Amino acid sequence: MALSVETESHIYRALRTASGAAAHLVALGFTIFVTVLAKPGSSLFSWHPVLMSLAFSFLMTEALLMFSPESSLLRSLSRKVRARCHWVLQLLALLCALLGLGLVILHKEQLGKAHLATRHGQAGLLAVLWAGLQCSGGVGLLYPKLLPRWPLAKLKLYHATSGLVGYLLGSASLLLGMYSSWFTGTVTGGAWYLALLCPVLTSLVIMNQVSNAYLYRKRIQP
Repeated sequence: MALSVETESHIYRALRTASGAAAHLVALGFTIFVTVLAKPGSSLFSWHPVLMSLAFSFLMTEALLMFSPESSLLRSLSRKVRARCHWVLQLLALLCALLGLGLVILHKEQLGKAHLATRHGQAGLLAVLWAGLQCSGGVGLLYPKLLPRWPLAKLKLYHATSGLVGYLLGSASLLLGMYSSWFTGTVTGGAWYLALLCPVLTSLVIMNQVSNAYLYRKRIQP
């Protein structure tokens, strides 16, 4: 028996709401897991995984879900307020990422180790640089008069697309970090595979939510 269009729409929205809720929980749970694992303060390096997971798993996930019509924790607020919250979360994520990058560079200097010698380090640096450019581009959306020759709709599309790429870079860096000697020496067996699934799950949800949030905005705007 075929479902009506209205029923299919309700099911689709329910699935998107459930996947968004899962992304919130997984992003938070993964960050807490890494924090407990790293024991921040036990060493200089211990702050690196904490700050990077906080930046690329929790803060960026929350920032990108801010505009989801089903999954935003602040969807009852105006779009302008959510845009400000999004920018604040992204800025906090960038600051955490920069601090995490700086600390691991200092740690490697103390040990006399080479920098950017692994795919994890290279992906991490690229993700941090991309996040910096993304935050700079967000200023143009907060203050569109700074870019009068650019149509606002196109700026939003470019910013959303670039933000998704940056998020995937951050997730790739987290994934590669799970192959590091520190992580594999601490987490083994089923726990390692579960941890590996966390950035994969949130990335899939974010890709779906971001693309649909843009389509939803186009549909409701005149």
